[in-house]
Amino acid sequence: MAILLDPENNETAALFEFASDLVGARVLEVGCGDGRLTWLYAHRAAHVTGIDPDGSRIERAMAGAPLELRSRLAFHTASLEEYYASRPPTDRFDLAILSWSL
Repeated sequence: MAILLDPENNETAALFEFASDLVGARVLEVGCGDGRLTWLYAHRAAHVTGIDPDGSRIERAMAGAPLELRSRLAFHTASLEEYYASRPPTDRFDLAILSWSL
């Protein structure tokens, strides 16, 4: 039996309620996992950088990225601390999303 995550779309509704200004934004998604949440909002953002310490999840996110979004996505296997330490100083974001990461 398959597990349905958020079948009522409560998570998506909450995301868009609290982050209503995603249009054209540069987003950092901490703990992006396999991209399950990323695909729900990435079409609104200018660019999404997803990070997760689990390399197999990042591989699934890259493989599952919809073709029309791939030019706006970047995925990195890293914790937040590792990513922050290694990112270029000019790398800035308008919004950070941490879903199920805390």
